[in-house]
Amino acid sequence: MTALYLCEKPSQAKDIARVLGANQRRDGYFEGPQTIVTWCFGHLLEMAAPEDYDPELKTWRFETLPIIPGQWVWKVRKDANKQYRVIVGLFKQADEIVISTDADREGESIAREVMDRGGWKGPVSRLWLSALDDQSIRKALANRLPGERTAALYAAAVSRSKADWLVGMSLSRLYTLSARQSGYDGGVMSVGRVQTPTLKLVVDRDRAIENFKPLPYYDVMATFQTRDRNSFTGHWQVPDDLSDDEGRCLNRAAAQVVADRCRGKTAVISSVATKRVKESAPLPYSLSALQQEASHRFGMGAQQVLDIAQALYETHKLTTYPRTDCDYLPQAQYESASAIIEVMKGDDEFRSIAECADPSIRSKAWNDNKITAHHAISPTGVKRNRALNTNESLLFGLIVRRYLAQFYPDHEYDQTTMDLSVGEDRFKSTGKRIIKAGWKLALLRNDQQDTNDKETVLPKLSKGDELSVADCRVDDKETQPPARYTEGTLIQAMKNVGKFVEHPVLKKRLKETSGIGTEATRASIIDLLLKRGFIDKQKKKYLVSSDKARSLIDALPEPVKDPATTAVWEQALEDIAQGNGNPDRFVDDQAKMVTHWVEKVRQGMPSQFKEWAANTLAYECPECGHPLVRRNGKKGFFWGCRQYPECKVVLPDEHGKPGKQREKAKSTGQSCPECGEGDLVQRTVRNGKAKGQSFIGCSRYPECSYTEG
Repeated sequence: MTALYLCEKPSQAKDIARVLGANQRRDGYFEGPQTIVTWCFGHLLEMAAPEDYDPELKTWRFETLPIIPGQWVWKVRKDANKQYRVIVGLFKQADEIVISTDADREGESIAREVMDRGGWKGPVSRLWLSALDDQSIRKALANRLPGERTAALYAAAVSRSKADWLVGMSLSRLYTLSARQSGYDGGVMSVGRVQTPTLKLVVDRDRAIENFKPLPYYDVMATFQTRDRNSFTGHWQVPDDLSDDEGRCLNRAAAQVVADRCRGKTAVISSVATKRVKESAPLPYSLSALQQEASHRFGMGAQQVLDIAQALYETHKLTTYPRTDCDYLPQAQYESASAIIEVMKGDDEFRSIAECADPSIRSKAWNDNKITAHHAISPTGVKRNRALNTNESLLFGLIVRRYLAQFYPDHEYDQTTMDLSVGEDRFKSTGKRIIKAGWKLALLRNDQQDTNDKETVLPKLSKGDELSVADCRVDDKETQPPARYTEGTLIQAMKNVGKFVEHPVLKKRLKETSGIGTEATRASIIDLLLKRGFIDKQKKKYLVSSDKARSLIDALPEPVKDPATTAVWEQALEDIAQGNGNPDRFVDDQAKMVTHWVEKVRQGMPSQFKEWAANTLAYECPECGHPLVRRNGKKGFFWGCRQYPECKVVLPDEHGKPGKQREKAKSTGQSCPECGEGDLVQRTVRNGKAKGQSFIGCSRYPECSYTEG
């Protein structure tokens, strides 16, 4: 009996082959006794393009919409044809296929689409891997699943691909054509099942910031002093007749009256209460939690974090499978905890915190009832045998420290609340005294202070004690607009998008399905929005929507951009993945919906495109006066004249608008001594340390690179 192990990528195949003893390297596979290990390069097949169904569909026209294939077609990728033939050829030698791709919907699809097209009819089993270290591979090999247990994941993946194709192909063409008909010629108006609701989050946030009107309010802060000259501050409790719905005082004169009458007076303590608070360690990371943390701490992008986490898992074998939505660990892995802690004791970076970890402590993270398809990201216990780069080291440090924190005691502190009276005015003071640092010690890096955990110790006082009011002042404040999204906070918003939905059933569904997108796709969605010019980055951090994005969101029907629609789809896909849904009915429903939206747009072009096009075409070429068009080049967006190539004016893009035209090089009146054809002109250095400095160069640059000081 020869088993053929079908992996997702070569590195994964190499690890599995090593454990299986398949040590003979062949062209496209490894071979051992009754064992063959081969690999894909991700998806070897791709969905056919519209023109593959009908050459007439290569040209985008209204009358060809919607595009709904009668018989769906997948093609072998041109760059994967050789490996596909290798795999199908190996089918003839195999008695059984063991699917060994990543343990998720996409991994199931990568393997089974090759098996389907290659005509495999034999037995199938599933290797369900959570990590690629030798111990984890051996454990998975000993617990192979029957193939039918995971077959429904493939049905769900195919259904999702078809639905995304229907929406993306038809609606992207539909709204791009609408925009062009209105006079816009700045690229594709891309529409997607997850992409578009995500874009709406950014557009809505930007508009909330722009329409925000700050509301001034006033705090009264008193400084109290004890007889032995210990001092602390208290916050005025605004009475009902002076407060708004949020408990703020909006009348500065009234606040000033309170400050003036309390200053220099005597305060009496009306109550003191202290309670012991215990905080358990934060759970290990899911991918989205890791992306949020790395974005906040290190400014890393979501896709960057995923790529690094994949390298830690796949290349270095230091951490478990990264594309997980779970932040809990299985009970069975608790048995490995002591061994992992011992490995960390031998790592200079983690020795001190690993030595203080107590493996007898079992945090709430160990919970089989909370485990989904994958558990939280955790260290595998493999020793570091090669150097990590800076970003890999930073991310690995987060994962290890969060894991080791599970073996530390609770963080404990005493929280004291003190109510004080100054005549009829009431004040409140709060204090915090740390009793036991606990797990917070495990999260410190290079002896850094935890700035979010400062002590504010109040003096020991009792009810009825009197204090003097040494000072009392009014602090002028105002409400703040919501913060712009970063990649990390947008990931969080996608995951918690249910809070933006009013329908109670759909809100609940979005919470249960962890929002829109998946752990594996959210980063690529944000990356796509950036590449297509729907959002830009300000200060290399904050995400801001473009005019193009706003016009598209305004033009689209509500269901396309509403996360509640995605919630309905995700529920249907999850039902299919569990073996309870009907894939054909799901795809038919998407086709009917797309057809309906196409007909709606045909009845009347979205006015938002006309308005936007009018604004866009208002930018005139400084040379010929024709409209400027925003285009996407190899180095990002720029503005060019619509009359190109007759007019070759190019302007930089500045947040969706044309920037200033660069000054023309001034001629010196002398010929170039090197080439004899060009003139010497005065130029300005654009980049680097010498930016802004003048120099003389040939007008034929880059053909001639002659320069003078």
